[in-house]
Amino acid sequence: MDRRPVTKQVDPVQRVRIVYALLLVVFALFTIRLFYLQVIDYNHYKSAALNDQLRQYQIPAVRGLITAHLGSNTVPIVLNQQLYTLVADPVFIKHPVKVAAKLQPVIGGSTATITQLLKTPHTQYVVLATKLTAAQNKKILGYQFPGIDTQAHEYRTYPDGNLAAQVLGFVNASGQGEYGVEQAMNNQLAGKPGKLKAITDINGVPLAATPGNVSIAPVNGSNVGLTLNIAMESDVHKILKQSEQQYHAQNIGAVVLDMNTGAVKAMSDYPTFDPANYANVSNPAEFQNMTVSYPIEMGSIEKILTTATALNVGAVNRNSTFYDPGTWMVDGFPISDVSIDHSHGQQSILSTLDLSLNTGATWMLMQMGGGKLDAKGRDILHNYLVNHFMLGKPTGIEQGYEAAGYIPPPTKDHKAINLTYANVSFGQGMTATALQVAAADSAALNGGTYYKPYLVDSITSPNGKVKKIGPTVVKRNVVSSATSKSLQWLLEHAAYNHIYEGYPWMNFGPNYNVGGKTGSAQVALPTGGYSPTEINGSYAGFVGGNKPQYMIVVYEIEPHVVPSYFAGAHVCQRVFANIVNVLTKDFGVTPTVGQRGV
Repeated sequence: MDRRPVTKQVDPVQRVRIVYALLLVVFALFTIRLFYLQVIDYNHYKSAALNDQLRQYQIPAVRGLITAHLGSNTVPIVLNQQLYTLVADPVFIKHPVKVAAKLQPVIGGSTATITQLLKTPHTQYVVLATKLTAAQNKKILGYQFPGIDTQAHEYRTYPDGNLAAQVLGFVNASGQGEYGVEQAMNNQLAGKPGKLKAITDINGVPLAATPGNVSIAPVNGSNVGLTLNIAMESDVHKILKQSEQQYHAQNIGAVVLDMNTGAVKAMSDYPTFDPANYANVSNPAEFQNMTVSYPIEMGSIEKILTTATALNVGAVNRNSTFYDPGTWMVDGFPISDVSIDHSHGQQSILSTLDLSLNTGATWMLMQMGGGKLDAKGRDILHNYLVNHFMLGKPTGIEQGYEAAGYIPPPTKDHKAINLTYANVSFGQGMTATALQVAAADSAALNGGTYYKPYLVDSITSPNGKVKKIGPTVVKRNVVSSATSKSLQWLLEHAAYNHIYEGYPWMNFGPNYNVGGKTGSAQVALPTGGYSPTEINGSYAGFVGGNKPQYMIVVYEIEPHVVPSYFAGAHVCQRVFANIVNVLTKDFGVTPTVGQRGV
């Protein structure tokens, strides 16, 4: 008997139906997935696809040039040099080791590092090298590697090296102006970058006639013209460098201002730096234009403004005399003079300026108060310093990081307020920058008009349209014309007297009128009080013919001179004299008609 199992036969029709059902299920799954991809998640995958093909580049604008005056010509002092940045899109780099081996001999560096950059994940833009020359750029493009490109960039170059470096500032690696004119005028100089947005093929080549392509041309920056006279700037720079090498001051600076317009003709600090290699500077303080950013207690050059105030309110006249007791006791503290090699007793406004008598400046403050130190005198001096001579506030000059300085309020908020203002009358207890002093003294000496100091005299747009910038009057009637004339007379006599007091370099002959005032200020200590040995020196003075033409303010931070209170008279006065000599020789100072009259 056959016991083998009986095999059940499958109905062929049933088999077909099962396969068909399975196919329907698979088809349904594909259909659902396609629906999800193409409808529900369409935007996500469209964006991803576009990201593989979309290239977006910012097209940098060409930064504007900076020019200055040289004789009757205008010359560039900041130019652009076109160099190239090498970039790669790792998405298109199929053989990174091979590409790196080709690029390394051209750009330098390590082949391994270049290879690693070419393999960077999750990015379509890496920088391989910067500041490549035109020859390097040509060789790289000749390889025609997909995903490898170069971009032209403009880099700043300085034909005069470090001349006026602090005035100019520099442009950082991100293309932003830092310090000086580059910072203050960055919006005008920088222009507006353009944009390139394109759909590309597999090699990154833009596809023509693609609706998604966008190309916006950059708007180049405007050229900025400065008031600086390059030859004068160079001469002043050399004079400052020579003094620094002789007296080893921490810093020395000077500004030459056109007294009748406010135009800055020269402005220099030393030590300085090379703006083309700013990254090599270890001390960021060297970037600062200290003539506008570093307010100090200017010392006795402040007596010019104290005298102008006292003259203008009628508290004194240029022939006034007074008895100098040698020391005034104010709020329990003595006010005396640094120099002790002169006799006290009967003194004058002229001897106050000539011998730099702190007692004389305090006496003038007393006269503003009716013969004593009081609120009336303090209010008058404060009002003139702040609202007539514009101290304690920025001038608005086209420089980064301009400082305001400080004039103490005249209110009686502490017991020693009269002592504070006695000190202010001769330049201690208040701070100002060299530029602020130059602008204030110019107003006191030019007949009473305060001009805003300015460095930019023209802006030329990319289309060639020139905007001229001229003098701006901030305040008229700062002092009267009569006060200006009296102050000129006093300062001319003070300067002339110094020839016979051991300063022969102050002899400029009969063809020019020169006047000025020395300053020496004790250096404030961080812990309070003043250093008994460290002194800052300064000098403020003018030169001209029948009327003042240039105002010059010089300062030196802690020069090494003995005795230290000679910082103004021996150090800064000599710098002033050297600047006056080059101005009268080479820069069009109008000689007087007739004799000086002093």
